[in-house]
Amino acid sequence: MGGDQVEQAVEGCLETLRPAADRDWDAVRAGRLEWSCRRTAEHIASDLIAYAGQLAGRVQNRYAPFEITFEGSEDGLEPAGTADVLDVIGTTGALLAAAVRTAPREARAFHPFPFGGADRSGFAAMGVTEVLLHTHDIAEGLGVAYEPPAQLAEDVLTLLFPHVRPGSAAWPTLLWATGRGDLPGRAPVTRWHWYLPPVVPAGRLTLHGVTPAAARDLALGGDGGFTWVEDGPFQGTRDAAGTVVKAYEAGVHRPEWGLFVLVRKEDGRAVGGMGFHGAPDDEQRAEVGYDLAESARGHGYASEALTALADRALARDGIRLLFAAIDDDNRPSQSVAERAGFTRATVEEERTAHGQHDLEPGLRLYVRRG
Repeated sequence: MGGDQVEQAVEGCLETLRPAADRDWDAVRAGRLEWSCRRTAEHIASDLIAYAGQLAGRVQNRYAPFEITFEGSEDGLEPAGTADVLDVIGTTGALLAAAVRTAPREARAFHPFPFGGADRSGFAAMGVTEVLLHTHDIAEGLGVAYEPPAQLAEDVLTLLFPHVRPGSAAWPTLLWATGRGDLPGRAPVTRWHWYLPPVVPAGRLTLHGVTPAAARDLALGGDGGFTWVEDGPFQGTRDAAGTVVKAYEAGVHRPEWGLFVLVRKEDGRAVGGMGFHGAPDDEQRAEVGYDLAESARGHGYASEALTALADRALARDGIRLLFAAIDDDNRPSQSVAERAGFTRATVEEERTAHGQHDLEPGLRLYVRRG
């Protein structure tokens, strides 16, 4: 998700709404919103410039303290017309597209939900989402037909709505997921939010949450959008990515309990994968797994990453224990777990794991408790 998608979304918005610019937008409510069509259009422009400002300024820990106003709203000048507001949407969209294109991959800035920040792809996706949804709201209020490109809606779903089970078509699914439409067999949505991919700092590494779209690419042999060391990714990461795709398609994927790619800070190269086999079970337990490209082994990367990921997970509600099932003869992997604070499970715990939880013979169980 980048500048091209931002421009595509804004272009579609303007092409749809400009023919109706001569109507009284203040008198018309925007779809199911409480706002007027005029207020909703101003909101689109405000979001686009806010996201551009956050990303361009690398603003940390808060929103940049500025806002956009329109002539006549506070300055006593002749009020800006609807066509003027649409021009501002075009301008602020271009600014966000430029900010996204010029930001380094590793650049992050503050956004409050849900994990406290976003990278260039996240800000692009949020901008696109605001444009698509609020263009729909305005068009619905005005009685104008609107439907964005299917791929754009699909991109938004896989990046910001990984917890939503895909439907037969992306656009109706996105409308349903945001309380703007109905889907057969699914209850109406009254409260919703999006999920930016989680990011976990881990010493010399950064752990990047893998979206369903990136997971699908990894599972099919691609790079998932990451720049890997020459011999990466290892097969275990591709297998884990396939598990993410299956969970997403079943509607049970939770980003914070999914797959993370380990990216080395010094050169931006991905060196391995680490993550969970799913959300915590009814006993508040979650299984963790990890692997590294062979060239990245022996440097302590896995221990740093596992320590950070385990610390973060066990600080959450609803989790009391993490465990890793490791081959009996895989001493290096056992050492990684031990350095990250895991200990060998008791004989009774391993017996229960084998008898009740299908732990395969030849695996040792390592646990870390909250």
